[in-house]
Amino acid sequence: MLKYSLWFLCFLLLFGKVHAQEKQIQGIVFDQSTKERVARVFLTNVRTKANTYNNIKGEFTITVKVNDLLVFTKSGYFNDTVKITAFQSVPVYLKRSSIALREVTIKDTVLSAEKQLEATKREFNKAYGALANKDLLTVGSNGAGIGIDAIYNMLSRSGRNATKLREIIQRDYRAKVVDARFNPIIVGAITGLKGDQLSNFMYRYRPDYNLVLIMNDYDFITYIKSCYNRFRRNPSAYFLPPLQPLK
Repeated sequence: MLKYSLWFLCFLLLFGKVHAQEKQIQGIVFDQSTKERVARVFLTNVRTKANTYNNIKGEFTITVKVNDLLVFTKSGYFNDTVKITAFQSVPVYLKRSSIALREVTIKDTVLSAEKQLEATKREFNKAYGALANKDLLTVGSNGAGIGIDAIYNMLSRSGRNATKLREIIQRDYRAKVVDARFNPIIVGAITGLKGDQLSNFMYRYRPDYNLVLIMNDYDFITYIKSCYNRFRRNPSAYFLPPLQPLK
């Protein structure tokens, strides 16, 4: 009986030692170029054939032994293989195999706003022709003098209308540039908000034109996520009441 007990004890010690060599490790997958986290990456342990996906934050957990090979696969990226040399957190940097579609879409939409502005200027060419001349002094063959177009622009009703029209066109163009990046499709995809909450969020945190111009895609997404964190603490603040029907 003692002999079997010793064998059983040795077996438990050996079994525990073998399995003590396997541990769970954690890691994060990044885009090599932008350093943004990459979600839904498929990873496989070559030795055990165990596989899983990382989460929406780019984080993963998997059981490994030292010298195990982990293979990372994601559509739009080149596969990457990482060798485990120690039981510690693993940062993984995937290289893109194609151009990011998000950048192309955003730039194309902004370009459309530029084209719309040029088309509007052509349609209302009088507002951008002689009436748009703001120079009071002109220089001609007879010397310097007062510009007739400038005086007309300052004093006449048509001139005031042209100035007002240019302001409206410019304001409309700037709004289109903001809408090209800060729209329900993009904001909803980043925050997960829908319906009234999405409308409320976009009303409260709409960036201005100058801010949109200086932000790259990474800064833009960071801005929305930062605003979303503030929004979650008090989502009902400044909520827009429903419009009343006109009588």
